[in-house]
Amino acid sequence: MKSLPNTLSTLRIVLAPVFLLLYLEGGLIWGGLSILVFTIAAITDYFDGHYARKYDIESSLGVFLYPLADKVLTFSAFIVLPFIDPAQFPWWAVILIIIRDVFMTGLRVYANKKDMQMKTRSFAKTKTTIQLTFLYIALLLGVFEGTGNILADWSELVLSTGVMFWLMMLVTFITVYSGIEYIFTNKKLFKSSASS
Repeated sequence: MKSLPNTLSTLRIVLAPVFLLLYLEGGLIWGGLSILVFTIAAITDYFDGHYARKYDIESSLGVFLYPLADKVLTFSAFIVLPFIDPAQFPWWAVILIIIRDVFMTGLRVYANKKDMQMKTRSFAKTKTTIQLTFLYIALLLGVFEGTGNILADWSELVLSTGVMFWLMMLVTFITVYSGIEYIFTNKKLFKSSASS
């Protein structure tokens, strides 16, 4: 059972491209299945961390896999957004979010190798909640768009207002800001790097 957290992390990594392929296939059925896969993967994230904390299970592999699995899943969701509407979800914003998260994951791995505790901020959890809420809304809009039913009309109406663009800008700002906050909170990591 000690390997369960790592197994769940690996499952998230495997499910991410499955979600991506299903979503890009298009249509209500494939889109619905992709949302189901994404939801299952997100649930494994909760149980992964909960189980590891409850039973105090930590390994060097787990420290690497856990954040990697989270980022792979999140990246897969952000990557499909420009395919829904590149004007509402511009590629440059997606790339900025990915660069921020890759940098922070690398910093976390570096801190672990140096046996240094990386200080976390409560705002980071808020950022994750905002990201996931936004992603679910955007993904559902993309699934229903063009399906020719009342939900399609509602989705197309929301997308036509441009509100999703401004929400995307907000999510991008919050994501980048939380990264900058992390850097300033963990300045000692860079001092350690410069002195080594």
